[in-house]
Amino acid sequence: MERVFIGLGSNLAEPVQQLRHALASIAKIPQTELLRCSSFYRSAPVGPGDQPDYINAVAELETELAALQLLEQLQRIENAQGRERTVRWGARTLDLDILLFGPQRIDEPRLQVPHPRMAERNFVLLPLAELEPDLQLPSGESIQTLLQRCPPNRLEKI
Repeated sequence: MERVFIGLGSNLAEPVQQLRHALASIAKIPQTELLRCSSFYRSAPVGPGDQPDYINAVAELETELAALQLLEQLQRIENAQGRERTVRWGARTLDLDILLFGPQRIDEPRLQVPHPRMAERNFVLLPLAELEPDLQLPSGESIQTLLQRCPPNRLEKI
């Protein structure tokens, strides 16, 4: 079993409900157990155009699936909830990102782990630190060090 952290985000079609529905769907992924989820946070959008605020969270899982198998399951959930991939970093009903997959470093065309931009995103780091305040990344960096270096962005626990 690998311990996995998933970033969740939504800013369309009732974002809080989108995240709740996604968590229920994640709990049904075969060979996977949803262990817990952080609080939900409201954050300013990162991306093009005038977008609504996001609702973000981080979930902790244990899975027997390989990383790409889990990615496929997460993308099925996104698609089932109306995810459209038209504009990079654009508004979306649901975004599910594998942030960490155990101690593994993965560099595949479809998947990079640790997530390549998580160190720049307080809406990922703060919920992750809420779940695991002493977390060490595969690089050896601590979640607390990353949080201290992270650019500020409007973030509110809801």
